[in-house]
Amino acid sequence: MKTKTKVVIGLGSYLAIAIALLLVFGSDGKNEEFKPQNEFKLPAWVHLKIGPIDLSINRAVFYLTLASVLTIVTMAWIARKMQERPNRTQAAVEIAYELAKNNITRDNMPSDVATRWFPFIGALFFFLLFSNLVGYLPLPTNTGEHFNVLGLEIPTFAVYAATANISVPIVLTLVVWVSYHVEGVRAKGFVPYLKSWLPPGLENMSPIGRGAIFVIEVVSHFVRLISLSVRLFANILAGHLLLLFMGGGLAVLLGIAALGAVTFPLAFVFFIFEVALVGTLQAFIFATLSAIYIGAAASDAH
Repeated sequence: MKTKTKVVIGLGSYLAIAIALLLVFGSDGKNEEFKPQNEFKLPAWVHLKIGPIDLSINRAVFYLTLASVLTIVTMAWIARKMQERPNRTQAAVEIAYELAKNNITRDNMPSDVATRWFPFIGALFFFLLFSNLVGYLPLPTNTGEHFNVLGLEIPTFAVYAATANISVPIVLTLVVWVSYHVEGVRAKGFVPYLKSWLPPGLENMSPIGRGAIFVIEVVSHFVRLISLSVRLFANILAGHLLLLFMGGGLAVLLGIAALGAVTFPLAFVFFIFEVALVGTLQAFIFATLSAIYIGAAASDAH
C-alpha cells in the first residue's frame, strides 16, 4: 500500500471517529464560566509595594526566577564538571556553548567586540532558552483553580512562560537597545556614532535629503524596540494559546465535547513542535539580533 493511500485512510478514519463522537455526545461539554484569557492573568501571590512601585510576586516573577536559577545552576555545575573526555551532558552543553559563541557572536561582531560581549549574549541566549522551555512544563501555578489532595488545596497544573508577558521582552529589549548604543558611542565617539547611521555614498546629496534619511534611521532604531520584543512575545504567546485551545479549550468554548477528540492529538503535535523548535529558535533569534545590533554599532561600515 502506498504511503499516500495510508495517509488518506488514516485521515478518513480520524474524521469518521470525530463525526461519530459528535453524533453521540452532541453539544455536551460547554462551560459558560470558562474564560481563556484568565490563563494569562497575573494575580499577586505575595503583595509587596514600596511606595507607588508594585513589587508583588506573581506567576511571571516565579517563572523568571526559575529560569534565572536554572541558568546559573546549570552553567556553574557544568563548569565544575568539565572533563577531558566529556560525557553526554557536557557534550550537549558544549554544542549549545559553541552555538552561542561562534554562530551568534563571532559571526556578527568584530573579534574584539565578540570577546567583550559574549558573556552578555551567551547569558541572554541561555536565559531565554530556559525561560521558553520551562514554559512548556505543566506546573501547579494556576492559583485561580484548585484541586484537593488529602485536604490540601493545590493550584491546578498549567503551562506559562514569562516571555508570554510583554513586559519581560520589552525590558530585555531595552537592555539590548541601550547596550548597543553605549557600545557604539564607546567605539566611535558620540558625534561620529550618529554620523555612522547614514549609509556611505551620500556626500553629494543635499542637506535636506541627508537629514530625511537620518530621520528614517532614527525611526528605525526605535522600531527595533517593537520588532525585537514583539517577535519573542507574540511567538511564545501564540504557542501557548494554540496549546490551550487545541488541548480542550476550543471544545469547551464551542460546547462540542467531541471536538476535543479531534484537537487533542493536534495539541500533542503542536506541543512537540513548540518545545523542539519554537522555544529554541526564538531564543536564538533574539540573541542573534542583539549581537547584530551591537556588532553593527561598533563596526566601521554602516
